Amino acid sequence: MSLKLQIIRLHEFIRLGPSGKFDPKGSKAGLALLAAACLKRGILQALLDLRALRPGPEPVFSPDDLVSLVSTFREIGFTSRHRLAVLYVIDPHERARMFASIARLRGWTVKAFEDFEQAVAWLSDAAPAQPEAQAALSTRKRRVPVRKLKDKQSSPTVPAGSQPIRKIPQPGPKPARIPATQSKGATC
Repeated sequence: MSLKLQIIRLHEFIRLGPSGKFDPKGSKAGLALLAAACLKRGILQALLDLRALRPGPEPVFSPDDLVSLVSTFREIGFTSRHRLAVLYVIDPHERARMFASIARLRGWTVKAFEDFEQAVAWLSDAAPAQPEAQAALSTRKRRVPVRKLKDKQSSPTVPAGSQPIRKIPQPGPKPARIPATQSKGATC
């Protein structure tokens, strides 16, 4: 079985500003381009490879940065059918796991891994298995039935652009109720 997988490497989407610090807007735009390429090719599994990231004493990504990056996938059109593995070497500030957690809270299938093979195995478990017979049916040409309109003489003519008028019945007056205290044969 084949696996269509998009590997998104850190240097392909992380952008730094003039001061050398993380640029959230530029990174979000770069990630959006990569995610859109996945969708265009019909790839349902992606691997976000953060192994080149060497975190310092301060985290590179703030929680707001992570939320912004997660929202990028939704804005592009990723759905719960897509699977995303986040691969990292070390995660002292737990940002890779936080990214996966935020994404899962939003209904996506995302998991963080320290091991490449485990990440690819997890992604391949979700690869849709489509038998050859089913694949042949989905690509086979189909006839589309075309119905002819009824003869113009037998149907009433309706002017173009007009719509049929539909009467809605209005409720009439309610019948008067006889109080329960009066007896049937009693006179006043």
